[in-house]
This record gives sequence, structure tokens and C-alpha cells, in this order.
Amino acid sequence: MKVAIVHYWLVGMRGGEKVVEALCELYPEADIFTHVYRPERMSPIIRSHLVTTTFIDRLPMAHRMYQKYLPLMPLALEQLDLSAYDLVISSESGPAKGVLTRPDALHVCYCHTPMRYVWSGYHDYLHSAGPIVRPLMPYAIHRLRQWDLATAARVDRFIANSHTVAQRIWRVYRRDATVIHPPVETQRFATVTSPNGGDRSDHYLFVSQLVSYKRADVAIEAFNRMGRKLVVVGEGEEFRRLKQMAGPTVELVGHCSPADLDRHYASCRALIFTANEDFGIVPVEAMAAGRPVIALNRGGATETVRDGLSGLFFDQQTPEGLIEAVERFEAQEARFNPAAIRAHAARFDRDVFKARLRETIDSWMNGEEASLAPDRPTAISRRGRELAPA
Repeated sequence: MKVAIVHYWLVGMRGGEKVVEALCELYPEADIFTHVYRPERMSPIIRSHLVTTTFIDRLPMAHRMYQKYLPLMPLALEQLDLSAYDLVISSESGPAKGVLTRPDALHVCYCHTPMRYVWSGYHDYLHSAGPIVRPLMPYAIHRLRQWDLATAARVDRFIANSHTVAQRIWRVYRRDATVIHPPVETQRFATVTSPNGGDRSDHYLFVSQLVSYKRADVAIEAFNRMGRKLVVVGEGEEFRRLKQMAGPTVELVGHCSPADLDRHYASCRALIFTANEDFGIVPVEAMAAGRPVIALNRGGATETVRDGLSGLFFDQQTPEGLIEAVERFEAQEARFNPAAIRAHAARFDRDVFKARLRETIDSWMNGEEASLAPDRPTAISRRGRELAPA
């Protein structure tokens, strides 16, 4: 069986690329197709595979400004020849699922979220666009939205990375999806200790790419008011603005090596998570290090954080809502058991992901369930609830 993995762009090792890496381990002979490829930023596992790029990779400044070429990506995808492949797995949150496959091939789309630029985040991206791009965006995105809807019919089976995303897939594409949470390397935290020999420090931790929808500003403003220590790890377009608003108890450290990040996880009192995320790998990593999470009660965090066991929630995405949650956490901090938190996080381990994905795709490749009949054993209904077994 020949397998193709299609990913929107390979420019850094984030959550989507960790999924691709796990797929490469499941299918070691698979070939990879993508719009833009920066091998120096990829893991050895991904680099060991044959990677084919679309013509986007050869356009001026594409390795840095690849998102500016978004309107050309549908055309670029359709130029890829996948006729030799029996199984095509597209990894979607940028344009990837629109490839043309052989009629008898199985096309499985692992969807991180329907394209944020086109759907849920469209107005945010429109308002943040520059004066040259902004007038062109409504027409270009309208055409891209039409193409995205049409190409959902090219997918035989959808897999969503969370129930939250399964609901979005139904709302946008009117397609059911099987939920398989993405891989997290929980085992790597088993031996991590904090720099001070295991004692917790007095600081809280915020880890994220610093872009507007992650709402780091909510965390910084809350900790400015409380006068409590907050360490912010991450880079992005918001870094300079956030640095200016940070008070004396808030430290922005920028990029961290994996080893330094692991030590930050191990030593913090709790992770602060203010984003409405599709899934959210960062809270799972913090829990794998035995640390509780104070999370917004929306999105993927509601599927990974167990209230009272591995963290607690706040309802309002405001400094006031977060302040109340931090004070509530400190009143009950002693009840959070690191061993129990680690055990809970193990449910999202990389090996669990690979076993579930292999079992699911094999069942579709072999036998009756490989047809286009509605998903049965683990399908998600249009309201995001698990359907009963057939």
C-alpha cells in the first residue's frame, strides 16, 4: 500500500507537525506533500521521508511569507499528482485536503480545525491585515471559502482533533467526524525536575505563540493587578506590545529550548491558559509534568483538563475572571496531586494516538466500514456528541 501525507506547510515543529511526525512513524514508507518546506526546522523523522513541495515553495520569500500566497494554494494543491497512492492522509488547518486522489483511494482528513483564516478567525485576520492587503481580502477569502466547501466532498473520512473541532466540521462542512486527540509526548516529562531540586517556585507560567487570539494580554493584565509572578514563554507578532504592558512581576522570556521549557513546566505553581483553542497541547504538557492548569472554560481545554483533579476553569475571558480563578486555585492548591495529574495526562500520549489512528484507518481500509456509510463506532454527531455503537 502506497501512502501519501499532505500537510499545509512545514516551517516549524508545532502541534500539526507533531501529528505529521507520528504519521511518519506509523507509515515509514509514506511520502510527504506540502506547500513550503524548511528542512532545517523539521525533526529527523520528517526529514527522513521524501518531501515534495508545490510551486508555492519556489515563489519569492515563500519561506517567510507563505501565508501571503494563500489564494494560490488551491491551484497549487490540484497540481500534485497523487494517482499512485492507495491511502492519502491530509493534515488540515491550512489548505491541504483539496488534493485530487485516485477514485479507489481512501482519503482521510485529520482536521486540526477548518481553516481559521476563512471561517472562525476571518474577522480577526481582516482587522489585523495591512492597508494594502485588507481591501483585497473579502473577495479572495470568499473564493477560498467556496473552494474549501467544495473540497470537503473529496474527503472520504474526517478525523477531528477534539469534539470542539468535530462541531466546527459539522457546522462548516456538514460532515460527521471521528475524534482522535493529537499526540503529546507525555512520557518525556516523567523524569523532569524543577531547577531548585523539586520544590515549586512561586511563579505561574504562560506558554504560547504570542498572537492576538491566544489572549496573553488577559494573563499579563491579571498578574499586573495581583502583583504575582508570571513567566511568559513564546514569540510572535504581539511580543513587543505585551513586553510594554508587562509590569515588574511579569517576565517575557521569548523562545525556550525544549529542555528549558520542560523545567519551566516542572517548577511553576500552575499553567495559565486563556485561549479558546481547537485542542491545546500546552495544557497536556503541563499536566504531564504534574502541574495543574487554570484554563478558560471553552474549546479543547474542556476535553483535557479535569476540573478539581488536574486544574480548574474560569468562564470569562477577562482579567477579572482569571484573577478570581487564581485566588480560588490558591485556596485549594494543596488538593492537586502531581501523580494523579500525570496519570490523567497519559491518556493523551503519543502511543495512544498512534494505536487509535492505526486501528481506525485499518478498519476503514478493510471491510464494510471503509465505505462512505456514516461513521459508526466512534463517530461524532452533528452536535459533537459520541454516537452509540451500531
